[in-house]
Amino acid sequence: MKPKQFLVIGAGRFGSALATTLYELGHEVVVIDSREARVEAIMNQVTHAAIVDATDEEALHKLGIGNFDHVIVAIGENLEANILATVAAKSSGAQHVISKASSNLAARVLARVGADKVIRPEHDMGIRLAMQLATPSIVGAFELGETHGVIEVEAQGELVGRLEQLKLPNRFGVQVIAVNREGRLEVSPRANYELCLGDKVVLIGSNEAIARLRAHLR
Repeated sequence: MKPKQFLVIGAGRFGSALATTLYELGHEVVVIDSREARVEAIMNQVTHAAIVDATDEEALHKLGIGNFDHVIVAIGENLEANILATVAAKSSGAQHVISKASSNLAARVLARVGADKVIRPEHDMGIRLAMQLATPSIVGAFELGETHGVIEVEAQGELVGRLEQLKLPNRFGVQVIAVNREGRLEVSPRANYELCLGDKVVLIGSNEAIARLRAHLR
């Protein structure tokens, strides 16, 4: 996979964790923050770090902001700075801006001023944890755009047996795309593949189909 280029604006806890992880995964990561201490703390863990005012469009132009695959505005504690940085990033030619919001109101405002995607890490993590606690058989899930998603479940009960007998596409509208059995991955298993107790099953489907499966598992 070709390395991507990321610009992370804000080196707080979320921004630092995001930036260092992306760098460890082999991508080029530039981090900017207006606070010198935060820049110094992360400068040896990313491609480049600099003290830059993210609301300054001219400074963002000099960084070549249009060359980055993704720009992440990770300023969560100051809504005004977050909004100004998001606007400046878009006005300076950023291709794809992802902004972090700390509230529903902030999310709506950031979407209106041009953020291509708005995330609420604490909110989203809370929802995922609640779903996992309510339905222990669900290992993980994420959305694919606005209409589809992927869910990973642990095979048990009515999810144990041959795929052709389980008829998951007919019953729920989901397709099995992979099965992880004790570290061994089976991709696109055939109809005669048998799911065993404890298998981690990865399924894809519409959000409505996944909701039906969730309700059934509960």
